[in-house]
Amino acid sequence: MSDIDAKFKQAAEDVTQLSEAPDNSVKLKLYALYKQASEGDVKGDKPSMFDFVGAAKYNAWAELSGTESDVAKQKYIDLVEALKAKE
Repeated sequence: MSDIDAKFKQAAEDVTQLSEAPDNSVKLKLYALYKQASEGDVKGDKPSMFDFVGAAKYNAWAELSGTESDVAKQKYIDLVEALKAKE
């Protein structure tokens, strides 16, 4: 496992241990970065406009299309570190 992969895995574990849950906009960013880092560009059909949460997640992930996996991993790690520093 590469260094960035190990840090990414640790950040994914750390985010579940935060003493205070991030707000919804930060959760959405974390979701999108995680999906881009682990699965690449968005896949599947866009959820209907009545599925507000699903559509928001899809749109957030789609905004990162073309972002390299390692870049997304580093941004995820940095965001989790910033959240940990606020505790």
